[in-house]
Amino acid sequence: MKNYLFTSESVTEGHPDKVADLISDNVANYLINQNESYRAAIETMVSSNMVTIAGEVKTSLIDNTDSIEELVRQTVKDIGYEQENFHWNTLSFKNLIHNQSIDIAKGTDNFGAGDQGMMFGYACNENDSFMPSAIYYSHKITKALSIARRNGENWMGPDGKAQVTIEYSNVNKPIRISNVICSTQHSEDLKDNPAEVQKRIEQIIKPELGDMCDNNTIFQVNPTGNFVTGGPDGDTGVTGRKIIVDTYGGYAPHGGGAFSGKDCTKVDRSGAYMARYLAKNIVASGVSQNATIQLSYAIGVKEPVSLYVYCDGKVRNDISDWIYQNIDLTPLGIIRKFNLFKLDLSETTNYGHFGKNHLAWENTDMANQLNF
Repeated sequence: MKNYLFTSESVTEGHPDKVADLISDNVANYLINQNESYRAAIETMVSSNMVTIAGEVKTSLIDNTDSIEELVRQTVKDIGYEQENFHWNTLSFKNLIHNQSIDIAKGTDNFGAGDQGMMFGYACNENDSFMPSAIYYSHKITKALSIARRNGENWMGPDGKAQVTIEYSNVNKPIRISNVICSTQHSEDLKDNPAEVQKRIEQIIKPELGDMCDNNTIFQVNPTGNFVTGGPDGDTGVTGRKIIVDTYGGYAPHGGGAFSGKDCTKVDRSGAYMARYLAKNIVASGVSQNATIQLSYAIGVKEPVSLYVYCDGKVRNDISDWIYQNIDLTPLGIIRKFNLFKLDLSETTNYGHFGKNHLAWENTDMANQLNF
């Protein structure tokens, strides 16, 4: 088989879409308040020195407008935005959140699915995180950039992106990193000095890539030359626009539903977490090198409409039958298994919702039960 290439990207916490995602997750955290009877679906848009939030909620905290605004401003401050055209203290803020539809509440009060839709989970044996390599290394880069900035590399701004291309010899057989593209916001004094920016960035990110890099790996930093204006002043950000960054980097299917800002009765979030858990446990058990899971739901209905298991190029009805018999796939069952109303949603916002071992759905406690 001829070698082939596959590419994925990640973004830093200061990317405009991730600013919007984090605001949505923090506001949802506040309004849900770990109460299983509360609901939230928060959307955020950020642009030049402005933040607008909207959405529907069921909570006693909807009228705490001053607290919500303080939370939004603190979120922007924590990310690191104190630049002229996007500053936590001077930005304009608009709150358009309203109460949840009575019709939707009828279906979700008793933990029926919060919406219809399909969700995918994926896992493979390419690395210890059971994640595809391109998104795995892209996240390592963007996380390293953010850590470096917080640890004193103050010439970097919060905004940034990374893109990694992996060369494969066969399916789930990565052999090297072919290309790395990294764009990072930088200070005015480094304008027109791209060589210095590239040198500094390579010093930060190369240790994250290990032996996957070789002398032929191509590094491109800020391909347009300069990246001084960044964040929401450089580009509008919207909640839910980084769904591929949040999942598998395009290496596996995506059902289309975003995660951030949503309580966990919304199966876009909880169903995707269960699908990842199932896929990871299948691969961890040694049953297959890779696994793709699809779940689908109808709004207000507890049991899934369908479950699909696909491993190493084959549909596995034997595994799906076992899952139906042994795993609670209802929204409440998923919520209770992963304790999702206790989850700090902001733990999931950046660097992917999958591959972080401390998150409950990354547990492989089911693997030793699978004997197929």
